[in-house]
Amino acid sequence: METKLVQIGKGGAFTCEDEAYLREAAEIIKKGGLVAFPTETVYGLGGDALNPDSSRKIYAAKGRPSDNPLIVHICRFEDIRRIVSRLPESAVRIADAFWPGPLTMILPKSRAVPRETTGGLDTVAVRFPSHPVARKLIEYSGGYIAAPSANASGRPSPTLARYVAEDMDGRIDMIIDGGEVGIGLESTIIDLTVEPPRILRPGYVTREMLDGILEKTDIDVTIIKPDSGQAPKAPGMKYRHYAPRGRLVIVEGPPEQVIAYINRQVEEDRGKGEKTGVIGTTEVLEQYQADVVKCIGNREAEEDIARNLFSVLRELDEEKVESIYSESFPSKGLGQAIMNRLLKAAGHRIVRLPADENGTCINARESSKTNHHNESDGRTIK
Repeated sequence: METKLVQIGKGGAFTCEDEAYLREAAEIIKKGGLVAFPTETVYGLGGDALNPDSSRKIYAAKGRPSDNPLIVHICRFEDIRRIVSRLPESAVRIADAFWPGPLTMILPKSRAVPRETTGGLDTVAVRFPSHPVARKLIEYSGGYIAAPSANASGRPSPTLARYVAEDMDGRIDMIIDGGEVGIGLESTIIDLTVEPPRILRPGYVTREMLDGILEKTDIDVTIIKPDSGQAPKAPGMKYRHYAPRGRLVIVEGPPEQVIAYINRQVEEDRGKGEKTGVIGTTEVLEQYQADVVKCIGNREAEEDIARNLFSVLRELDEEKVESIYSESFPSKGLGQAIMNRLLKAAGHRIVRLPADENGTCINARESSKTNHHNESDGRTIK
């Protein structure tokens, strides 16, 4: 299959040529084909959400397990009524507060939505994106596009069209290049079929923001812990995601100790002949001694860190880095979403450097009596 690449919105507004490309893309989707397109979060891989064959093609193109649900994207709130069997008042309140935008709701599905789209579940994930290209494409395509992130399953989600092409060229019909996305992390997912509502995936819309609308929310334990063996109710809950090709380890602790530990490990890995990399923040970047050091942003600017995370992981792949270490981040607010993605990208490999009562860090290897010890590389993993 030849994948057509088109650019849209280069001048900040839709041109006649842009409209023609969007209508061409919509016809592809109506006929059962696949189109990658930008949203405000990451690039999505779109097919007709109400066509089971289209959903099968999405799973095949991504190499994605078919029990991993797809998100149905709409472009008008009223369109939700066709695809859900029940619309709770809480969903209306959330939509009023956060739609269009980076939030997905889990609701009971109607018969109009095939099980191929929902991963065999009786629930459907629904999102109303704010990106103008996404909304136009959904409108022209008939109103319902199933769209996971436009990457091969398990790889970092794409924030640029060229990253889509790396994974999807030759597998899909068209890629719409709308430039760099704004947020860089996938949407928050909240399950409204349980009480209290439960956050299944953190994102730009934080728990604190949702609590201001719903009064109380729960958080699924798999957000910050290794995946359970249960069937996933939302994308990203069960399978390894966002992973670079190199081995990624997160290091948590006092900044000076994190830097010292990472530099020791970098030296060891370099002695084994491995190309090393570090994901660090602006404040301490120059103190790392790896072969490749990538700046993820300023520690005080979480939005920048979120926007840069997936592109940094892709850049480390481009430079063929084999051993990667990353600083950790506070698991509050948007930081929770950042750490959720980092932990999944690392396969939950995290080294916690404990401090003694005086605040002095104890060597990680010495703490293996109380933590799980990874025999393969001698590092302490919690």
